[in-house]
Amino acid sequence: MDLFALIAERPLLLDGGLGRALMERGFTAGECPEEWNVSHPAEVEDIHRSFYAAGSDVVNTNTFGGTAMRLEAHGLSARAVELSEAGARLATGVRDREFPGRWVAGDIGPCGAMVAPMGTAKPDALRGTFAEQVRALVAGGVDLLNIETMFDLTEATIAVEAAVAEAGGRPVLASMTFKPAAKGFRTMMGVSPEAAVEALKGAGADIVGCNCEITCEPMADLVPIMAELAGGVTYAQPNAGQPRLESGETVYAETPEHFASVVATYPALGAKIVGGCCGTPPASISALAAALGR
Repeated sequence: MDLFALIAERPLLLDGGLGRALMERGFTAGECPEEWNVSHPAEVEDIHRSFYAAGSDVVNTNTFGGTAMRLEAHGLSARAVELSEAGARLATGVRDREFPGRWVAGDIGPCGAMVAPMGTAKPDALRGTFAEQVRALVAGGVDLLNIETMFDLTEATIAVEAAVAEAGGRPVLASMTFKPAAKGFRTMMGVSPEAAVEALKGAGADIVGCNCEITCEPMADLVPIMAELAGGVTYAQPNAGQPRLESGETVYAETPEHFASVVATYPALGAKIVGGCCGTPPASISALAAALGR
């Protein structure tokens, strides 16, 4: 996959909020999303199908929490390889049968543990758990790796190094979550965009971006900063509004039209790959595709 040749032609569209899509299909608190890859495969396939149909060029696998270390919380660490490979095969299967020519990103999120002084995890253990997941995703047929929603730069750097080593030449994307702060954008661990881009590019990431935590308008201010630091190219996935509870249900108030109108400005600011994060439904991706003239 020649990622840079693709984005030189036009912006690529990622998918939206997989968590919201799972909940709409009956997923409940306390369940393991990755376990649905084997217990509810038709539902997971339908999520990928809905985003491809909306216009996504790339969909993320249902493997965000799929490292063995993260799966310990569900007592499923021994099934890490099975669940990530199954997730990759579901996404690639839908793509191959119904949307040939599109792509699948192996999704990798934080493992839930940090190294000293903030935690007790050993760097080699982190590297091992990420490498194991990457190998499973590659075995399942993914076209690229997407390391996302990172806030700890040490963990993110280790994840990128592990992915580059195991990806077999596939592109590796890495994004961190930033919020506006007194001295500019920072992650919850105080990581600046400058530090993130330098470390993650140094570790081998092909593109460094931003996702989650903030909505489309503040992210519009962050995108050109990330792009300038990263040599002109970044990627971005804002949340579809901030969640709130209504009658016991999580609701995102962002309309597809507003989301699309703002995110459609990102490519001109340097985000050559765009999509949505938490709460973003296929309707918002469809609206974004239309706003980009697709």
